[in-house]
Amino acid sequence: MKQNSSVSVHSGQGGLSRRRLLKTTATAAAGATLLSAAPAHAAGQVFRHGVASGDPLPTGVIIWTRVTPSDAATPGSGAGEPVSVHWEVATDAAFTSVVASGAVTTGPDADHTVKVDVPGLSAGSDYFYRFTALAAVSAIGRTRTAPAAQDSPDRLRFGVASCANWEGGYFGAYRHLAAREDLDAVIHLGDYLYEYSRGKHRGLLPLVREHDPVNEIVSLADYRIRHGQYKTDPDLAALHARYPFIAIWDDHESANDAWAGGAENHDPAEGDWQARRAAAMQAYLEWMPVRANGSGANARLYRRFRFGALAELSMLDLRTYRDEQLPAVAGWRETADPNRSITGKDQMDWLTAGLASAPTRWKLVGTPVMFAPLQLPTTNPAVAAAFQAVLGTPDSGIPINLDQWDGYAADRQRLFDTITGHDVADVVFLTGDIHTSWAADVPVDTREYPRGRVAATEFVVPSVSMASIGEIMHTPARTVSLGLEQTVRNLNPHLHYAELDSHGYGVFEVTAEQAQMDWFYVTAAADPNTGVRHGASFGVRSGIGRVEARPGPVN
Repeated sequence: MKQNSSVSVHSGQGGLSRRRLLKTTATAAAGATLLSAAPAHAAGQVFRHGVASGDPLPTGVIIWTRVTPSDAATPGSGAGEPVSVHWEVATDAAFTSVVASGAVTTGPDADHTVKVDVPGLSAGSDYFYRFTALAAVSAIGRTRTAPAAQDSPDRLRFGVASCANWEGGYFGAYRHLAAREDLDAVIHLGDYLYEYSRGKHRGLLPLVREHDPVNEIVSLADYRIRHGQYKTDPDLAALHARYPFIAIWDDHESANDAWAGGAENHDPAEGDWQARRAAAMQAYLEWMPVRANGSGANARLYRRFRFGALAELSMLDLRTYRDEQLPAVAGWRETADPNRSITGKDQMDWLTAGLASAPTRWKLVGTPVMFAPLQLPTTNPAVAAAFQAVLGTPDSGIPINLDQWDGYAADRQRLFDTITGHDVADVVFLTGDIHTSWAADVPVDTREYPRGRVAATEFVVPSVSMASIGEIMHTPARTVSLGLEQTVRNLNPHLHYAELDSHGYGVFEVTAEQAQMDWFYVTAAADPNTGVRHGASFGVRSGIGRVEARPGPVN
């Protein structure tokens, strides 16, 4: 992305503390209502795709928008002249105390997107930001920096989401997250959008609205159009304007079941896979408020965030470097092949080094696919021996989904070796992808659970709107799935919670004493005005490392 920019950081201005924000003046409160209000007519024409922020650091954060200089300059069109865009960051919603400002020039080569990495901010502080271009002023966004490395915050609280399919439902989960006033950031674990052609899941999903473009997205223009469409959703726009995102991609930002050399949803007739992946990456970097290491097709998306002495978050890219998925049946015997990797060597070295040296109480890992084993074991020794003889299956059980870490057991063992070898405590995996909800202990050896060592815990959030297992089975919610949930848990006793039907999100909190995930479920994803209910709460105490049920959500 080529953007000419100038930046001015105003010294002597501290950040706005959360306590002060909640007691802000009437002027600031009035300005804050602009976060969810419809923009003025001029702003709505020029800033049609809202504002966003992301990747908060103690001294900086990315702010983002897109400019539409003319009706013809739609996403992916390549039309429109270069535009100069002015940006401001302030400690108040009325912008009476501007602490940083600057200007950038954007144009068709960046799809008229604007992404500014704002420096010189105060740690652990709230800020407001806006953009001006073509005599129009954008909606106001609010963001927040991370605590300083030496700070010890009382708590951190994150919204957690994944798997939002435009055609499958409205984004009510985002609307309910945006209505909260207690989050530090939103962790998005992938499948921010779906690449499928229009009506791909007709009969499976309700198809409440239609994808643009009509075709499966393959080219750079296609990916830009699809990103632009998703950014017009009012609930997603409200969440972006309210909180910074920490996002990683999964497969559908490029193509289903992507791996280093291809994807299940890529046909050679669609062209070269590496060219398609490069187009997907370019659009992702243009349209998402992420701070990648490097640029172009070789940009590195995996990265780490520090939140004082309380937590460190490692976000993993599990699509760019992985070996091809094994076939569901014949592949069982190869899952432990030490030459197969889901992370790639460089990312695994980075991850294990980070876990071993993390100076924080909690070590959080954002993984787009499930880390805990999900198996179909048998307690009959004769049957187990027969399966082993014929299929080479492990005596601990047969993995169900080889697209997950189960299909790359050697990499999971490498993490176990690091955690046990360095006596790393309080490791929690935060996961998306599977369109269902789970709370799990992660035993080093499932055959020895619950007596043996537990290396980590895992909390998996449901989809925002993509089909759940219950919907795939075409059964009424909370009927047939109840028996399936119990069966899976009986066969996998390290799984303490499973919910296979509902759409929604998680709210994850860490304190010095514990980490807790609260699951919230929308009542109907196909209803643009859907309500929400609390579904379940599970936590893990520091130093204990085992999942426990909690009576309700954190306050």
